[in-house]
Amino acid sequence: MEHCAGIDVSLESASLCVVDATGRIIREAKIASEPEVLIGWFSRLGLTVTRRGTIEELRRCESPLNRVDRAPSPASERSRQS
Repeated sequence: MEHCAGIDVSLESASLCVVDATGRIIREAKIASEPEVLIGWFSRLGLTVTRRGTIEELRRCESPLNRVDRAPSPASERSRQS
């Protein structure tokens, strides 16, 4: 099954979220924002993650539940008409 991971990184911590192909949250964590900690967390995950990106990108992961997020915003519609 396809899994997507999103990460939101600050200087001190990283928020992680993994969803399955249906958009269901599989795992979430807030961990230290250190390369070794991030690598270790993904290594212990036990899942194949086919996509990684920011939390915002995770919302756009190919999933029936997340496709609604792809609808154009009114602002983007206005800019296309200009």
